[in-house]
Amino acid sequence: MRLTRHAPRHQGRTAADDERAAHATARGAGRRRAGRGALALTSTLAVITTLLGVAGCGAEDEDSASTAPIPQTVRLPRLDGQKLQVTAVWTGTEQENFSKVLAEFERRTGAEVSFVPSGDDMSAYVGSKVAGGQPPDIAMLQQVGVLREFAAKKWIKPIGEAGQAQLRKNFARGWQDLGSYEGTPYGVYFKASNKSLIWYNTRAFDYAGAKEPGTWKELIEQARLVSDSGVQPVSVGGADGWTLTDWFENIYLSQAGPEMYDKLSTHEIKWTDPTVTRALTTLAELFGDEDLLTDGKEGALRTEFPQSVAKTFAGGEPRAAMVFEADFVAANVADAGAELGTDAKVFPFPAVGDKAPVVTGGDVAVALKDTKAAQALLTFLASPDAAAVWAREGGLISANTKLDLATYPNPELRGIAEALIKAGNDFRFDMSDQAPASFGGKPAQGEWKALQDFLKNPKNISGIQRQLEKDAAKAFSD
Repeated sequence: MRLTRHAPRHQGRTAADDERAAHATARGAGRRRAGRGALALTSTLAVITTLLGVAGCGAEDEDSASTAPIPQTVRLPRLDGQKLQVTAVWTGTEQENFSKVLAEFERRTGAEVSFVPSGDDMSAYVGSKVAGGQPPDIAMLQQVGVLREFAAKKWIKPIGEAGQAQLRKNFARGWQDLGSYEGTPYGVYFKASNKSLIWYNTRAFDYAGAKEPGTWKELIEQARLVSDSGVQPVSVGGADGWTLTDWFENIYLSQAGPEMYDKLSTHEIKWTDPTVTRALTTLAELFGDEDLLTDGKEGALRTEFPQSVAKTFAGGEPRAAMVFEADFVAANVADAGAELGTDAKVFPFPAVGDKAPVVTGGDVAVALKDTKAAQALLTFLASPDAAAVWAREGGLISANTKLDLATYPNPELRGIAEALIKAGNDFRFDMSDQAPASFGGKPAQGEWKALQDFLKNPKNISGIQRQLEKDAAKAFSD
Protein backbone atom coordinates (compact mmCIF):
# COMPACT_ATOMS: atom_id res chain seq x y z
CA MET A 1 0.00 0.00 0.00
CA ARG A 2 1.20 3.50 -0.80
CA LEU A 3 0.81 6.15 1.89
CA THR A 4 1.87 9.74 1.64
CA ARG A 5 3.47 9.98 5.08
CA HIS A 6 3.80 8.16 8.37
CA ALA A 7 3.97 9.27 11.98
CA PRO A 8 7.19 8.21 13.71
CA ARG A 9 7.28 6.17 16.89
CA HIS A 10 8.87 7.97 19.83
CA GLN A 11 10.98 6.35 22.53
CA GLY A 12 12.71 7.91 25.48
CA ARG A 13 10.83 11.14 24.96
CA THR A 14 11.08 14.32 26.94
CA ALA A 15 8.02 16.29 28.00
CA ALA A 16 8.58 18.59 25.05
CA ASP A 17 8.79 15.57 22.76
CA ASP A 18 5.53 14.26 24.18
CA GLU A 19 3.74 17.51 23.48
CA ARG A 20 5.14 17.70 19.95
CA ALA A 21 4.08 14.10 19.33
CA ALA A 22 0.55 14.75 20.50
CA HIS A 23 0.43 17.88 18.38
CA ALA A 24 1.57 15.84 15.38
CA THR A 25 -1.08 13.19 15.94
CA ALA A 26 -3.52 12.95 13.10
CA ARG A 27 -5.24 16.18 12.59
CA GLY A 28 -7.89 13.75 11.51
CA ALA A 29 -8.18 12.84 15.18
CA GLY A 30 -8.89 16.46 15.71
CA ARG A 31 -11.39 16.38 12.91
CA ARG A 32 -13.43 13.53 14.23
CA ARG A 33 -16.24 15.94 14.51
CA ALA A 34 -18.68 15.09 11.84
CA GLY A 35 -21.37 12.54 11.49
CA ARG A 36 -22.38 13.43 14.99
CA GLY A 37 -25.72 12.64 16.55
CA ALA A 38 -27.31 13.22 19.90
CA LEU A 39 -28.32 9.97 21.47
CA ALA A 40 -31.54 9.92 23.42
CA LEU A 41 -30.37 10.07 26.84
CA THR A 42 -31.59 8.25 29.88
CA SER A 43 -30.62 4.60 29.46
CA THR A 44 -27.60 5.38 27.32
CA LEU A 45 -26.16 7.81 29.85
CA ALA A 46 -26.61 5.26 32.62
CA VAL A 47 -24.70 2.68 30.60
CA ILE A 48 -21.88 5.11 29.84
CA THR A 49 -21.61 6.28 33.44
CA THR A 50 -21.34 2.70 34.64
CA LEU A 51 -18.96 1.48 31.98
CA LEU A 52 -16.60 4.44 32.15
CA GLY A 53 -16.16 3.70 35.82
CA VAL A 54 -14.38 0.44 35.00
CA ALA A 55 -10.81 0.31 36.28
CA GLY A 56 -7.92 0.92 33.92
CA CYS A 57 -6.89 -1.80 31.53
CA GLY A 58 -4.36 -4.42 32.52
CA ALA A 59 -1.69 -6.08 30.45
CA GLU A 60 -3.80 -9.19 29.98
CA ASP A 61 -6.60 -7.15 28.43
CA GLU A 62 -4.23 -5.38 26.03
CA ASP A 63 -2.40 -8.55 24.98
CA SER A 64 -5.54 -10.58 24.29
CA ALA A 65 -7.12 -7.80 22.27
CA SER A 66 -4.05 -6.89 20.26
CA THR A 67 -3.52 -10.50 19.16
CA ALA A 68 -7.18 -11.31 18.54
CA PRO A 69 -7.63 -12.88 15.10
CA ILE A 70 -9.34 -10.84 12.41
CA PRO A 71 -12.76 -12.35 11.66
CA GLN A 72 -13.49 -13.73 8.20
CA THR A 73 -17.19 -13.04 7.73
CA VAL A 74 -17.43 -11.44 4.30
CA ARG A 75 -16.51 -12.77 0.87
CA LEU A 76 -14.75 -10.31 -1.43
CA PRO A 77 -13.93 -10.59 -5.14
CA ARG A 78 -10.42 -10.97 -6.50
CA LEU A 79 -9.19 -7.60 -7.75
CA ASP A 80 -5.67 -8.39 -8.90
CA GLY A 81 -4.14 -5.50 -10.82
CA GLN A 82 -6.85 -3.01 -9.88
CA LYS A 83 -5.90 0.23 -8.12
CA LEU A 84 -7.88 2.34 -5.67
CA GLN A 85 -7.30 5.78 -4.19
CA VAL A 86 -8.81 6.57 -0.79
CA THR A 87 -8.89 9.99 0.84
CA ALA A 88 -9.62 11.03 4.41
CA VAL A 89 -8.60 13.75 6.82
CA TRP A 90 -6.54 11.27 8.80
CA THR A 91 -2.79 11.61 9.26
CA GLY A 92 -0.36 10.30 11.86
CA THR A 93 -1.66 7.58 14.17
CA GLU A 94 -5.09 7.41 12.59
CA GLN A 95 -3.60 7.11 9.12
CA GLU A 96 -1.31 4.33 10.36
CA ASN A 97 -4.24 2.38 11.80
CA PHE A 98 -6.43 2.89 8.74
CA SER A 99 -3.54 1.75 6.56
CA LYS A 100 -3.75 -1.62 8.33
CA VAL A 101 -7.41 -1.87 7.34
CA LEU A 102 -6.53 -1.12 3.73
CA ALA A 103 -3.65 -3.60 3.85
CA GLU A 104 -6.06 -6.33 4.96
CA PHE A 105 -8.32 -5.45 2.02
CA GLU A 106 -5.31 -5.67 -0.30
CA ARG A 107 -4.36 -9.05 1.13
CA ARG A 108 -7.83 -10.47 0.57
CA THR A 109 -8.46 -9.05 -2.89
CA GLY A 110 -5.11 -8.41 -4.56
CA ALA A 111 -6.03 -4.76 -5.18
CA GLU A 112 -3.52 -1.96 -4.70
CA VAL A 113 -4.74 0.89 -2.49
CA SER A 114 -3.16 4.32 -2.08
CA PHE A 115 -4.15 6.74 0.67
CA VAL A 116 -4.10 10.53 0.29
CA PRO A 117 -4.84 12.88 3.22
CA SER A 118 -7.37 15.48 2.12
CA GLY A 119 -6.55 18.25 4.56
CA ASP A 120 -9.18 19.79 6.81
CA ASP A 121 -11.60 20.89 4.08
CA MET A 122 -12.78 17.61 2.56
CA SER A 123 -15.58 19.31 0.63
CA ALA A 124 -13.17 21.64 -1.15
CA TYR A 125 -10.65 18.86 -1.77
CA VAL A 126 -13.16 16.49 -3.36
CA GLY A 127 -14.79 19.34 -5.28
CA SER A 128 -11.47 20.26 -6.85
CA LYS A 129 -10.77 16.65 -7.79
CA VAL A 130 -14.22 16.21 -9.32
CA ALA A 131 -13.81 19.45 -11.28
CA GLY A 132 -10.46 18.19 -12.56
CA GLY A 133 -11.95 14.86 -13.62
CA GLN A 134 -9.83 12.87 -11.17
CA PRO A 135 -11.93 12.10 -8.09
CA PRO A 136 -10.67 9.52 -5.59
CA ASP A 137 -12.40 6.16 -5.58
CA ILE A 138 -13.43 6.40 -1.93
CA ALA A 139 -13.72 9.39 0.41
CA MET A 140 -14.30 9.35 4.15
CA LEU A 141 -16.67 12.25 4.86
CA GLN A 142 -17.24 13.88 8.22
CA GLN A 143 -20.56 15.64 7.65
CA VAL A 144 -23.95 14.34 6.66
CA GLY A 145 -24.55 17.73 5.06
CA VAL A 146 -21.60 17.12 2.74
CA LEU A 147 -22.85 13.61 1.92
CA ARG A 148 -26.23 15.07 0.97
CA GLU A 149 -24.63 17.80 -1.12
CA PHE A 150 -22.46 15.28 -2.95
CA ALA A 151 -25.42 12.95 -3.51
CA ALA A 152 -27.59 15.79 -4.82
CA LYS A 153 -24.81 16.69 -7.26
CA LYS A 154 -24.48 13.00 -8.20
CA TRP A 155 -20.81 13.02 -7.27
CA ILE A 156 -21.15 9.86 -5.17
CA LYS A 157 -22.51 6.47 -6.17
CA PRO A 158 -25.13 4.30 -4.42
CA ILE A 159 -23.87 1.33 -2.45
CA GLY A 160 -24.17 -1.98 -4.31
CA GLU A 161 -26.20 -4.94 -3.15
CA ALA A 162 -23.32 -6.70 -1.38
CA GLY A 163 -22.56 -3.58 0.63
CA GLN A 164 -26.22 -3.02 1.41
CA ALA A 165 -26.47 -6.60 2.67
CA GLN A 166 -23.62 -5.93 5.10
CA LEU A 167 -25.29 -2.71 6.27
CA ARG A 168 -28.60 -4.46 6.93
CA LYS A 169 -26.83 -7.26 8.77
CA ASN A 170 -24.42 -5.22 10.87
CA PHE A 171 -25.82 -1.72 11.54
CA ALA A 172 -28.83 -0.30 13.31
CA ARG A 173 -31.37 1.31 11.02
CA GLY A 174 -30.46 4.76 12.29
CA TRP A 175 -26.87 4.44 11.11
CA GLN A 176 -28.07 3.18 7.74
CA ASP A 177 -30.36 6.20 7.41
CA LEU A 178 -27.53 8.60 8.21
CA GLY A 179 -25.63 7.29 5.21
CA SER A 180 -28.62 7.60 2.89
CA TYR A 181 -30.02 10.39 0.74
CA GLU A 182 -33.64 10.39 -0.40
CA GLY A 183 -33.93 6.74 0.57
CA THR A 184 -30.84 5.56 -1.34
CA PRO A 185 -27.85 4.25 0.67
CA TYR A 186 -24.59 5.99 -0.19
CA GLY A 187 -22.39 5.73 2.87
CA VAL A 188 -20.92 3.28 5.37
CA TYR A 189 -20.30 4.70 8.84
CA PHE A 190 -17.00 2.97 9.44
CA LYS A 191 -15.79 4.97 12.43
CA ALA A 192 -18.03 6.28 15.19
CA SER A 193 -17.33 8.18 18.38
CA ASN A 194 -18.87 9.33 21.62
CA LYS A 195 -18.37 13.09 21.81
CA SER A 196 -19.71 13.77 25.28
CA LEU A 197 -16.64 12.95 27.33
CA ILE A 198 -14.31 14.96 29.54
CA TRP A 199 -10.85 13.53 30.13
CA TYR A 200 -8.83 14.41 33.21
CA ASN A 201 -5.34 14.10 34.59
CA THR A 202 -5.63 11.96 37.72
CA ARG A 203 -2.54 13.51 39.30
CA ALA A 204 -3.96 17.02 38.95
CA PHE A 205 -7.33 15.93 40.34
CA ASP A 206 -5.77 14.09 43.27
CA TYR A 207 -3.53 17.04 44.13
CA ALA A 208 -6.49 19.42 44.14
CA GLY A 209 -8.84 17.00 45.88
CA ALA A 210 -11.22 17.28 42.91
CA LYS A 211 -13.96 14.79 42.08
CA GLU A 212 -15.76 13.83 38.90
CA PRO A 213 -18.73 16.22 38.48
CA GLY A 214 -22.24 15.16 37.56
CA THR A 215 -23.66 18.58 36.73
CA TRP A 216 -22.44 21.72 34.99
CA LYS A 217 -22.48 23.60 38.29
CA GLU A 218 -20.28 20.92 39.83
CA LEU A 219 -17.93 21.07 36.83
CA ILE A 220 -17.36 24.79 37.37
CA GLU A 221 -16.91 24.21 41.11
CA GLN A 222 -14.33 21.47 40.56
CA ALA A 223 -12.54 23.59 37.96
CA ARG A 224 -12.19 26.40 40.50
CA LEU A 225 -10.90 23.91 43.05
CA VAL A 226 -8.24 22.79 40.60
CA SER A 227 -7.39 26.41 39.80
CA ASP A 228 -6.90 27.13 43.49
CA SER A 229 -4.37 24.27 43.62
CA GLY A 230 -2.18 26.03 41.04
CA VAL A 231 -3.11 24.07 37.90
CA GLN A 232 -5.01 25.69 35.04
CA PRO A 233 -8.18 23.59 34.88
CA VAL A 234 -9.58 23.30 31.34
CA SER A 235 -7.61 23.00 28.11
CA VAL A 236 -9.62 24.22 25.10
CA GLY A 237 -8.50 23.68 21.49
CA GLY A 238 -10.07 26.88 20.25
CA ALA A 239 -7.87 27.17 17.16
CA ASP A 240 -10.00 24.35 15.74
CA GLY A 241 -13.49 25.85 15.61
CA TRP A 242 -15.22 22.49 15.55
CA THR A 243 -14.24 21.86 19.18
CA LEU A 244 -16.24 24.94 20.17
CA THR A 245 -19.33 23.73 18.30
CA ASP A 246 -19.07 20.53 20.33
CA TRP A 247 -19.06 22.49 23.58
CA PHE A 248 -22.12 24.46 22.49
CA GLU A 249 -24.06 21.45 21.20
CA ASN A 250 -23.63 19.40 24.38
CA ILE A 251 -24.83 22.31 26.48
CA TYR A 252 -27.70 23.14 24.14
CA LEU A 253 -28.99 19.56 23.91
CA SER A 254 -28.95 19.07 27.66
CA GLN A 255 -30.44 22.47 28.42
CA ALA A 256 -32.97 23.07 25.63
CA GLY A 257 -33.93 19.45 25.02
CA PRO A 258 -34.19 17.28 21.91
CA GLU A 259 -37.17 19.03 20.28
CA MET A 260 -35.57 22.47 20.29
CA TYR A 261 -32.30 20.86 19.26
CA ASP A 262 -34.01 19.43 16.19
CA LYS A 263 -35.51 22.80 15.31
CA LEU A 264 -32.21 24.64 15.60
CA SER A 265 -30.50 21.91 13.57
CA THR A 266 -32.81 22.55 10.61
CA HIS A 267 -33.02 26.33 11.16
CA GLU A 268 -36.72 26.12 12.05
CA ILE A 269 -35.87 28.50 14.85
CA LYS A 270 -33.38 31.33 14.59
CA TRP A 271 -30.01 31.52 16.26
CA THR A 272 -31.33 34.60 18.06
CA ASP A 273 -33.78 32.36 19.95
CA PRO A 274 -33.70 32.67 23.76
CA THR A 275 -32.62 29.03 24.07
CA VAL A 276 -29.41 29.90 22.23
CA THR A 277 -28.92 32.92 24.49
CA ARG A 278 -29.24 30.68 27.51
CA ALA A 279 -26.76 28.10 26.18
CA LEU A 280 -24.15 30.73 25.31
CA THR A 281 -24.64 32.36 28.71
CA THR A 282 -23.93 29.00 30.32
CA LEU A 283 -20.85 28.41 28.17
CA ALA A 284 -19.62 31.90 29.08
CA GLU A 285 -19.37 30.75 32.70
CA LEU A 286 -16.36 28.76 31.54
CA PHE A 287 -15.07 30.69 28.55
CA GLY A 288 -15.41 34.01 30.34
CA ASP A 289 -13.29 33.06 33.34
CA GLU A 290 -9.57 33.42 32.57
CA ASP A 291 -8.68 31.44 35.70
CA LEU A 292 -10.47 28.37 34.36
CA LEU A 293 -8.91 28.24 30.88
CA THR A 294 -5.41 26.94 30.30
CA ASP A 295 -3.38 29.92 29.02
CA GLY A 296 -6.53 32.06 29.07
CA LYS A 297 -8.83 32.93 26.17
CA GLU A 298 -6.02 34.05 23.88
CA GLY A 299 -4.05 30.90 24.59
CA ALA A 300 -7.10 28.75 23.92
CA LEU A 301 -7.61 30.47 20.56
CA ARG A 302 -4.03 29.58 19.61
CA THR A 303 -4.34 25.95 20.73
CA GLU A 304 -5.19 23.27 18.19
CA PHE A 305 -6.99 20.16 19.35
CA PRO A 306 -3.94 17.84 19.61
CA GLN A 307 -2.13 20.49 21.67
CA SER A 308 -5.11 20.74 24.01
CA VAL A 309 -4.68 17.07 24.90
CA ALA A 310 -0.90 17.38 25.17
CA LYS A 311 -1.26 20.25 27.64
CA THR A 312 -3.35 17.98 29.84
CA PHE A 313 -1.27 14.82 29.75
CA ALA A 314 2.25 15.33 28.33
CA GLY A 315 5.19 15.36 30.72
CA GLY A 316 5.34 14.96 34.46
CA GLU A 317 3.83 18.34 35.35
CA PRO A 318 0.48 18.90 33.60
CA ARG A 319 -0.36 22.35 32.32
CA ALA A 320 -4.07 21.51 32.47
CA ALA A 321 -6.33 19.17 34.40
CA MET A 322 -9.17 18.52 31.93
CA VAL A 323 -9.85 18.42 28.21
CA PHE A 324 -13.20 17.85 26.49
CA GLU A 325 -13.68 15.76 23.38
CA ALA A 326 -14.58 12.37 22.00
CA ASP A 327 -13.25 8.88 22.58
CA PHE A 328 -10.59 9.50 19.93
CA VAL A 329 -8.78 11.51 22.61
CA ALA A 330 -7.49 8.12 23.80
CA ALA A 331 -5.03 8.03 20.89
CA ASN A 332 -3.74 11.50 21.77
CA VAL A 333 -3.42 10.49 25.42
CA ALA A 334 -1.19 7.60 24.39
CA ASP A 335 0.89 9.87 22.16
CA ALA A 336 1.40 12.15 25.15
CA GLY A 337 2.96 9.24 27.03
CA ALA A 338 0.07 8.83 29.49
CA GLU A 339 -1.72 5.60 30.36
CA LEU A 340 -5.49 5.44 30.08
CA GLY A 341 -7.06 4.26 33.32
CA THR A 342 -4.04 5.31 35.39
CA ASP A 343 -2.74 8.72 34.34
CA ALA A 344 -5.88 9.62 32.40
CA LYS A 345 -9.50 8.95 33.23
CA VAL A 346 -12.78 10.10 31.72
CA PHE A 347 -16.27 11.09 32.83
CA PRO A 348 -19.45 11.87 30.86
CA PHE A 349 -20.23 15.46 29.93
CA PRO A 350 -22.18 16.72 32.95
CA ALA A 351 -25.87 17.51 32.93
CA VAL A 352 -26.66 21.15 32.21
CA GLY A 353 -30.42 20.68 32.20
CA ASP A 354 -32.51 17.74 33.35
CA LYS A 355 -30.52 15.15 31.43
CA ALA A 356 -26.87 14.87 30.51
CA PRO A 357 -26.11 15.00 26.78
CA VAL A 358 -24.64 12.19 24.73
CA VAL A 359 -23.38 13.19 21.29
CA THR A 360 -21.88 10.79 18.79
CA GLY A 361 -19.69 11.27 15.76
CA GLY A 362 -18.49 9.30 12.80
CA ASP A 363 -16.74 9.00 9.44
CA VAL A 364 -18.76 7.78 6.48
CA ALA A 365 -17.18 6.06 3.47
CA VAL A 366 -18.64 6.95 0.07
CA ALA A 367 -17.71 5.92 -3.47
CA LEU A 368 -17.03 8.54 -6.13
CA LYS A 369 -16.49 5.86 -8.77
CA ASP A 370 -18.91 3.00 -9.39
CA THR A 371 -16.28 0.33 -9.94
CA LYS A 372 -16.06 -3.26 -8.75
CA ALA A 373 -13.09 -2.37 -6.57
CA ALA A 374 -14.74 0.66 -4.96
CA GLN A 375 -17.90 -1.31 -4.18
CA ALA A 376 -15.83 -4.14 -2.73
CA LEU A 377 -14.06 -1.74 -0.39
CA LEU A 378 -17.40 -0.33 0.81
CA THR A 379 -18.59 -3.89 1.42
CA PHE A 380 -15.45 -4.64 3.41
CA LEU A 381 -15.75 -1.46 5.48
CA ALA A 382 -19.34 -2.42 6.36
CA SER A 383 -18.16 -5.76 7.76
CA PRO A 384 -16.93 -6.54 11.28
CA ASP A 385 -13.73 -7.80 9.64
CA ALA A 386 -12.58 -4.29 8.71
CA ALA A 387 -13.68 -2.78 12.02
CA ALA A 388 -11.73 -5.39 13.97
CA VAL A 389 -8.44 -4.49 12.27
CA TRP A 390 -8.48 -0.96 13.67
CA ALA A 391 -10.47 -1.57 16.85
CA ARG A 392 -7.87 -3.90 18.29
CA GLU A 393 -5.24 -1.18 17.81
CA GLY A 394 -7.29 1.32 19.83
CA GLY A 395 -8.51 4.71 18.64
CA LEU A 396 -11.64 3.42 16.89
CA ILE A 397 -15.18 2.91 18.09
CA SER A 398 -17.47 1.05 15.71
CA ALA A 399 -21.25 1.13 15.36
CA ASN A 400 -21.02 -2.34 13.80
CA THR A 401 -23.20 -4.53 16.01
CA LYS A 402 -21.39 -7.71 14.95
CA LEU A 403 -17.95 -6.57 16.13
CA ASP A 404 -16.91 -8.58 19.18
CA LEU A 405 -16.45 -6.15 22.09
CA ALA A 406 -13.47 -8.22 23.23
CA THR A 407 -11.61 -6.82 20.22
CA TYR A 408 -11.15 -3.46 21.97
CA PRO A 409 -7.84 -3.21 23.83
CA ASN A 410 -9.14 -1.92 27.17
CA PRO A 411 -12.28 -1.74 29.32
CA GLU A 412 -12.75 2.00 28.73
CA LEU A 413 -13.09 1.61 24.96
CA ARG A 414 -15.26 -1.48 25.37
CA GLY A 415 -17.58 0.48 27.61
CA ILE A 416 -17.86 3.39 25.19
CA ALA A 417 -18.49 1.00 22.30
CA GLU A 418 -21.10 -0.99 24.20
CA ALA A 419 -22.98 2.19 25.10
CA LEU A 420 -22.99 3.22 21.45
CA ILE A 421 -24.36 -0.16 20.35
CA LYS A 422 -26.99 -0.19 23.09
CA ALA A 423 -28.29 3.17 21.85
CA GLY A 424 -29.63 1.37 18.78
CA ASN A 425 -31.68 3.70 16.59
CA ASP A 426 -32.28 6.22 19.33
CA PHE A 427 -30.13 9.17 18.30
CA ARG A 428 -30.13 12.52 16.54
CA PHE A 429 -27.53 13.92 14.22
CA ASP A 430 -25.32 16.84 15.19
CA MET A 431 -26.72 20.18 14.13
CA SER A 432 -23.56 21.62 12.60
CA ASP A 433 -23.14 18.48 10.53
CA GLN A 434 -26.69 18.70 9.24
CA ALA A 435 -26.11 22.27 8.15
CA PRO A 436 -24.62 23.27 4.82
CA ALA A 437 -20.84 23.04 5.00
CA SER A 438 -20.52 26.81 4.57
CA PHE A 439 -22.16 27.25 7.97
CA GLY A 440 -21.33 24.14 9.97
CA GLY A 441 -18.15 22.71 8.55
CA LYS A 442 -15.52 25.14 7.30
CA PRO A 443 -12.65 26.90 9.06
CA ALA A 444 -12.82 30.69 9.47
CA GLN A 445 -16.49 31.01 8.58
CA GLY A 446 -19.98 30.21 9.80
CA GLU A 447 -20.42 28.57 13.15
CA TRP A 448 -16.73 27.80 13.64
CA LYS A 449 -15.73 31.45 13.22
CA ALA A 450 -18.64 32.81 15.27
CA LEU A 451 -17.84 30.61 18.24
CA GLN A 452 -14.17 31.54 18.04
CA ASP A 453 -15.30 35.16 18.20
CA PHE A 454 -17.42 34.18 21.20
CA LEU A 455 -14.41 32.60 22.92
CA LYS A 456 -12.50 35.84 22.32
CA ASN A 457 -15.31 37.93 23.83
CA PRO A 458 -17.88 35.83 25.76
CA LYS A 459 -19.74 38.96 26.85
CA ASN A 460 -20.90 39.69 23.30
CA ILE A 461 -23.65 37.08 23.30
CA SER A 462 -26.25 39.08 21.37
CA GLY A 463 -23.70 40.08 18.74
CA ILE A 464 -22.58 36.48 18.28
CA GLN A 465 -26.19 35.35 17.96
CA ARG A 466 -26.82 37.92 15.23
CA GLN A 467 -23.68 36.78 13.43
CA LEU A 468 -24.74 33.14 13.69
CA GLU A 469 -28.22 33.89 12.40
CA LYS A 470 -26.94 35.95 9.49
CA ASP A 471 -24.54 33.18 8.43
CA ALA A 472 -27.11 30.42 8.94
CA ALA A 473 -29.82 32.24 6.98
CA LYS A 474 -27.49 32.69 4.03
CA ALA A 475 -26.23 29.09 4.11
CA PHE A 476 -29.68 27.51 4.39
CA SER A 477 -31.08 29.69 1.59
CA ASP A 478 -28.29 28.96 -0.92
